[in-house]
Amino acid sequence: ALESIDFKNALEQFQNLVEKMIVQKTKESSGLYTKDGDEIDYDKFCSTTRTLFGPAVKDQNIQAFFRKIMTNPDERPEWPEIFGCFTGERDGMSSPSKENMVLLISEKQQITHSVVKRKDVIKGIVKVPHLHLTITASQRGVLTVFNKQCRICMIYVKMDTAWITGCDYLPNLKYVVAVTESTIILWDYISKESKSDGFVIKPMKNCLLCVCTVTMADNLAKDTILIGDYKGYVYLLTITSDDFIMKQSKTGKVSQFKVMDSESFDIPKRKLHDDWVGKIKYFPALKRFGSCSTDSTNSFVLDDIKRLEDQLPVKEFSVPKGVNAFTYCGKAKVIVTGG
Repeated sequence: ALESIDFKNALEQFQNLVEKMIVQKTKESSGLYTKDGDEIDYDKFCSTTRTLFGPAVKDQNIQAFFRKIMTNPDERPEWPEIFGCFTGERDGMSSPSKENMVLLISEKQQITHSVVKRKDVIKGIVKVPHLHLTITASQRGVLTVFNKQCRICMIYVKMDTAWITGCDYLPNLKYVVAVTESTIILWDYISKESKSDGFVIKPMKNCLLCVCTVTMADNLAKDTILIGDYKGYVYLLTITSDDFIMKQSKTGKVSQFKVMDSESFDIPKRKLHDDWVGKIKYFPALKRFGSCSTDSTNSFVLDDIKRLEDQLPVKEFSVPKGVNAFTYCGKAKVIVTGG
């Protein structure tokens, strides 16, 4: 009975902590928040949560919970998620809503994700022009490939507490790559093999936020991807067709994917920002990658991927309150950023 009372008190304090975070984030969004000694950042949230619940909570669940509040305070996660437990969808399947739709403007046709559940949103849309494909990834695990006839190849990724945060296409291996807050998913959308839908690389120590493919035509048996995380690191990962055979984990499958141990890969990384990496993109015309962050000091970086493997200075510039988005126009030869 005493343990039950202690847990109830700890849970009440945790919920009060979450309420304060939501109020803080809401004020920040409206420009009304003034930093003071009571500010709750990730380190304070992590230490307080560990004080309340001890070793019962894992790093990846704390990271995922914190980010869900920071990115969407109106849709707060349920408290069991801090322990890695989902309560399930209480609302079940719902009728299509604007958040659950992909709009193909050029074809003037609207496509509805009939399996995307309420409170789910599309987190990534990638166009693959030479194959006439459009790839989407929803936050709660629906990966979809549309062809030019708008026929759909779709998979529902059975998620733990981690959400999908980004996706892209691997042109040489012909896989869809997606990142969650703790794993890298490689979906073999072409294969008809019923025993496996692809591979998952895990565990990833830091919360992954975005991914992009490095487009190179020098080797048809491998693809390289860039990944950004919540601590400002950018990772460089090369995957070959041999890896699918040689680097499978002995632990077998997790969900519908075969597991590959992340420690079996050489994954160079470099800290380029002092805050979350909001977006990362490779520009073949420039042979450079760009990454951005809300960090006011190292807001935008544009350089060769070789800089991720050495410590030479990178080309960067600063913007007050950081950069949230950027793109490159080849015709005008300019890069445009948005804060």
